[in-house]
Amino acid sequence: MPMIRSALTISLPILFGFVPLGIAFGLLFQELGYPWYFASLMAIFVYAGAAQFMAIGFLSSGIGLLEIAISTFFLNSRHMFYGLAFLESFGNWNLRKLYLIFGLTDETYALMTTIKVPKNFTKERYYFFITLFAQLYWVLGCTIGALTANALSFNTNGMEFAATALFVVLLIEQWVKVKKLLPFVIAFIASAIALLFFIKHMLLVAIILSIASIVLLRLIKIQPNE
Repeated sequence: MPMIRSALTISLPILFGFVPLGIAFGLLFQELGYPWYFASLMAIFVYAGAAQFMAIGFLSSGIGLLEIAISTFFLNSRHMFYGLAFLESFGNWNLRKLYLIFGLTDETYALMTTIKVPKNFTKERYYFFITLFAQLYWVLGCTIGALTANALSFNTNGMEFAATALFVVLLIEQWVKVKKLLPFVIAFIASAIALLFFIKHMLLVAIILSIASIVLLRLIKIQPNE
């Protein structure tokens, strides 16, 4: 089908980011001693790269499920804003829309906000295939990493840079399309503050600061003039 081929082609940048990063996750997750398919199940039912890597540290430290749940909620709270932006684009409420909401990651959000859906394609179906392919890439990477963890032994340092490279590309695409400086300034300042003062929890703190800043600015904007 032309739509499937197009969605596959447009999602290839995610493939090159997700597979190496998923392999790194699978390799690291196997050090916890769980069966290999647990990594695949996490990729299917959790499907949150940063949260999955965070869970490795939590599980190895013996942190309780409540603490893991709270931390994961704050880490992924940004997805609520992603979802609001696509509520209408995802079509009517059905299983497909629920899956699109579940599968909305940083990468799929960035991709879907920078592409133009061909006129002869149904938007929600096109988004569905992009989301599905993206998760398949992630499941593939996690599974490969978990399966090869016992057979291969090599240094995984630096593999996580695949995600950084992917985000740089998506950032450039966002700038080309949006060309609004404020969101980038907020993200830069929040990241700098988190790096300087909360380096052990940099990602979580940067996300919270960014969300709080955007919400505050929106509240100030909608306040009636005195």
